[in-house]
Amino acid sequence: MNVLVLGGYGLIGEAVVGRLLRDGHQVTGLGRDVQDAERRRPAVRWIAADMSRLLAAEDWLPVVAGMDAIVNAAGALQDGPRDRLDAIYRHSVVALVTACEQVGVRRFAQISAIGADLSSADAFFNTKAQGDKAVASSSLEWTILRPGLVIAPAAYGGTALLRALAAFPGFIPAVMSRQPIQTVAVTDVAEAVSRAVAGSLPPHSAVDLVEAEARPLADVLSAFRAWLGLPQAKVVPIPAIVGRLAAAVADGLGLLGWRSPLRSAALAALARGVTGNAEPWNQICGHPLQPLEATLAAMPAHVQERWFARLWLVKPVILACLSLFWLVSGIIGLIRQEDAADILIAQGVPGSFAHISVLAGSAADILAGAAVLVRSLAKQALKAMIAITVFYLAAALLVPELWLAPLGPLIKTIPALCLVLVALTVLDER
Repeated sequence: MNVLVLGGYGLIGEAVVGRLLRDGHQVTGLGRDVQDAERRRPAVRWIAADMSRLLAAEDWLPVVAGMDAIVNAAGALQDGPRDRLDAIYRHSVVALVTACEQVGVRRFAQISAIGADLSSADAFFNTKAQGDKAVASSSLEWTILRPGLVIAPAAYGGTALLRALAAFPGFIPAVMSRQPIQTVAVTDVAEAVSRAVAGSLPPHSAVDLVEAEARPLADVLSAFRAWLGLPQAKVVPIPAIVGRLAAAVADGLGLLGWRSPLRSAALAALARGVTGNAEPWNQICGHPLQPLEATLAAMPAHVQERWFARLWLVKPVILACLSLFWLVSGIIGLIRQEDAADILIAQGVPGSFAHISVLAGSAADILAGAAVLVRSLAKQALKAMIAITVFYLAAALLVPELWLAPLGPLIKTIPALCLVLVALTVLDER
């Protein structure tokens, strides 16, 4: 069959694509940035498109033409500069379903979410439910799948946060540590999609994909810590106010393009519990989905998982320190520009040029320090920091008085340069 997978390089989408390829289907993937997906899955035909801009059936017609089935695995957690939930989950899905009906697409598998509810005040759950309603109201052979907390070998978003918290030194911090969680292996989600595409599930069915028993978040985190091979540690409940403050900061960073799983939408999902009804799926398939222990055992953790888990929470600290360091450096240069200019003048630099150089250097420091906080500019800012630092080091070598200065300005620059290199190395999110 010809199958179109929306969000085909995401946490769920990539597993679905892999399974459909193994099933022998011709797979087309759609997403906003497919360059890396083309490298990972060269057997897939990739279409670069933003669902939030495909809001009319006419926009979808050339995309769905010739397709036998559609899998909608696209998603976002919260509104932001790149994400508009109402467009992605409602308007675009309505247009997509209409286009599918017009060209004769047979089957539609919708990846929804536990807790999707038309009466919910939360934008994520409300718009998810509206998209589900559009699918369920169509004439297509539809299946709506609602996974619990999806566990996969890949790690970003909420799954990355779980690993990072589990690897916290000394103890495991957790907000709402007693909230019930039901997990599901991404391979089981892909299996369910495979069955839906093949038509082996009851038509017009909506089922939860969750393990049989719920467990507290604290137990999930402890299981991840054991999986990472780290010593046992106590789960320490964190006051709700701390979680709300962290979410407020994460929401603010979301406006700068950072898609943190700590945002308020994630806390709202956790507050209601990530639980569903496992029985309908058990009745359809005759066996329960695998529990968390089996999911983790099927993907043994190695040293790279421990590196990732430990570095994940350090990454924002590194970027914050670099931003503060460069901003303060630039501001001090402006405040004490006369002293800085005197150093250059003492080396024979003309006075006017020395003052211009100090102002330009301070402005560059401030610009780099501010730009690194913006997700779309962070990589360029870090590269600029490297270039500026190398220039400073080269210039400092021409001033023998700085080589053995008591406060070591020349030597201290090198660790700062190394920190920039670390930040650049861990900058990628997927």
